[in-house]
Amino acid sequence: MKKLLLVIFSLSFLLTETNAQELSVDSTEKIVITNSATAPIIIAQTADILKPFSPAEFMRFEDKAPSTSPYKTSWRVDAPIIAGGVGLTLLGTALIKKKHDLTDAEVLGKRRENLPFFDRGNAGLYSLKADKDSYVPFHASFVAPVLVSLLNSNERNKFGQVMVLYVETMAITGAMFTMAAGTVYRSRPYVYNPAKAGSPDVADMDRKRDSDSHRSFFAGHTAATAAASFYTAKVFADFNPDSKLKPYVWALAAATPALVGYLRYKAGMHFLSDNILGYVLGAGAGILVPELHKTKLMKNVSVTPHVGLGGNKGLAITYNIR
Repeated sequence: MKKLLLVIFSLSFLLTETNAQELSVDSTEKIVITNSATAPIIIAQTADILKPFSPAEFMRFEDKAPSTSPYKTSWRVDAPIIAGGVGLTLLGTALIKKKHDLTDAEVLGKRRENLPFFDRGNAGLYSLKADKDSYVPFHASFVAPVLVSLLNSNERNKFGQVMVLYVETMAITGAMFTMAAGTVYRSRPYVYNPAKAGSPDVADMDRKRDSDSHRSFFAGHTAATAAASFYTAKVFADFNPDSKLKPYVWALAAATPALVGYLRYKAGMHFLSDNILGYVLGAGAGILVPELHKTKLMKNVSVTPHVGLGGNKGLAITYNIR
């Protein structure tokens, strides 16, 4: 326990002190705090293990990272994409609200054996606690891109651009999710829950009939969390290519939406396939939006008005391979 407290103390010291005048590294690579009242205290074996977690390592990469942004943004390209994403999100939300409730006969006709074999694992599960718990990492992921951009000096110098790309990422993700949820009727796993009198973790018939219970495809919480988390990691890696924190940032980006997906699965809100698809689409948006805005790549992108078959109007995004 004493060793654990010493390690925790050393971590908290490094995370709260921005200068290292009170720290020294001896010939054995041990971190030592000098105290006038007591003998030197050895608090960690290897300096290199704890050094990447210091604020200085996290915030300052000016000497290692490019002085300019790795991305190129343009209102001519990005504004229509954001507007289109927001517009489709609003349309999808309207379609969700117009979805009709199911009848008692339709609900009672739901059978676990009619599901694909890979989606039968949580058929019938319903947990109010897991549903509530899923919102903690879900909401935290939305704050992460803003917080990291403010803490990291390289990103902070391009904060406006980073936020534009973040909004674009989430607009695209929101459009994909809401349009799918608004047009596809797929009952949530808890709809398959058998009635058990007196059990708080069983959805009643009113809950099962409600239109909200029939938009399991696909997992919006998982998708949004993946988009925000992977966007945070991707932008941090691009602005700080030599940072020792990159593996940890990527690991956290992968784990956060996985946790949300697990809790949504356990809550009976989404099937396994819904969560996997949401994870992949969200992660794809979080990585590809910044990647496609790399300075060289954006030179080949153009957005133009387009009229398709049947007179349908929209925007055409074109990427020229040169």
